[in-house]
Amino acid sequence: MKIVWLRRDLRLDDNSALFTAGQSGEPTAALYVSTPETWRSHQMAPIQADLIFRRLAVFSESLASHNIKLYYAQVPTFQCAARLVAEIAASHHASSVLFNKEYEIDEQRRDSELYERLENRDIEVKGFDDKCLLKPGSVLNKQGDYFKVFTPFKKAYLAELYKTGFKVNKFTSAHEGAELTHEGVEVFTSQSPFDYPRESSEHYSVKDDNIIGQLRSFAAERIDNYHSERDIPSLSGTSQLSAYLAIGALSIRQCMARLMFDQPMPLSQGREVWQSELIWREFYQHLIYFEPKLCKGKSFVPWGDSLRWLNEEDKIEAWKQGRTGYPIVDAAMRQLNQTGWMHNRLRMVVASFLVKDLHVDWRIGEAYFISKLVDGDYAANNGGWQWCASTGCDGQPYFRIFNPVTQGEKFDGMGEFVLSWVPELSAVPVKWIHKPWMWPNAKSLSYPAPIVDHKVEREITLALYKEAKEYMNGA
Repeated sequence: MKIVWLRRDLRLDDNSALFTAGQSGEPTAALYVSTPETWRSHQMAPIQADLIFRRLAVFSESLASHNIKLYYAQVPTFQCAARLVAEIAASHHASSVLFNKEYEIDEQRRDSELYERLENRDIEVKGFDDKCLLKPGSVLNKQGDYFKVFTPFKKAYLAELYKTGFKVNKFTSAHEGAELTHEGVEVFTSQSPFDYPRESSEHYSVKDDNIIGQLRSFAAERIDNYHSERDIPSLSGTSQLSAYLAIGALSIRQCMARLMFDQPMPLSQGREVWQSELIWREFYQHLIYFEPKLCKGKSFVPWGDSLRWLNEEDKIEAWKQGRTGYPIVDAAMRQLNQTGWMHNRLRMVVASFLVKDLHVDWRIGEAYFISKLVDGDYAANNGGWQWCASTGCDGQPYFRIFNPVTQGEKFDGMGEFVLSWVPELSAVPVKWIHKPWMWPNAKSLSYPAPIVDHKVEREITLALYKEAKEYMNGA
């Protein structure tokens, strides 16, 4: 028998571990192990936990239609999970344990534990590079090293992609399922133990047809305008698929195939830009594979760890609550707090504001985001925050600092997005919507004045970053 150990790969089609098990013709059992203690240490968002739990219920039905049972267990940590899987494999004399790799450091340690526990037994342990379309190490520069800048990575990535090609594997095998009998392991049901906080993710369908349908409708109706509409938060200009990619209900290959192959080449501008966004996701996965320090709270650039942060609690709380006095920042934070999602352009705006207007350590923002996001993905979240903090690989130069007023005026000119989340400003004329403190009747508003002056804070940031770089250079 084969055991497929599931993680963030909750899909039937285009799942390398499941596909390989299915093709073998051997009886197969699928196993998911929840690890609430490790999840707490990773600060997984309760809304994402809910999405995972709901997805498991649908996924178990999909597997059952192919005579595969989804077994479930709950243990505290990743290490406990590896021990449990090893015990199950040994006691059932399994021929193989198959899984799809994850590249963060704790996840790699978990897998190493499994290898170590089964290395002296006649049980194959096989991990697949399924999370990325092109696995880490397959896209290298001429010196054989990993890329540290996105643009040349993208160029090499596309060259490799078009050279090797790829396919989306559809799961069609139906054969005898395997039974697992072990203490604490049961067939998954909606009553299975799940001791992790959950917040409703009902806005997100977890049904296969709806998820694939959303990808198809985006590719058919909106993708060709993606380049011109993706930065406008009041429009439905993005794919809204990130939550499904984060838990593996959808694969990178399914997305790439849809954008590349449902229209004649060359790609439209919108498709090219969405392709770039998918490649950014791959870039960050490759980075954490080659740089484990990124999973340890370290800046990519050495001088980044010399930065001084003010970390004033009252300002951090105002940022979290969407009470900074800057409408575009507050609207975005309220969207995050109430929905578990934030528009990508606004993620950059609020991150820049926290780090460079409030002088707060980017790690605080990184942790808050991952604790709230339904689409939380460690590599992408870390990469995005370090980009905004100018401490990352290919980060934004530190002297480029988002102005929250001009960002609002540029991407939400009529204030439609702001007013949907900050109704206190409904009486403010459009002219003043992104700087309501300048409106002659500003005192009548139940909305805070700006907690900082952007122009002043910008100069402080420039001095702090200059100081950190000079310190590292021994000046």
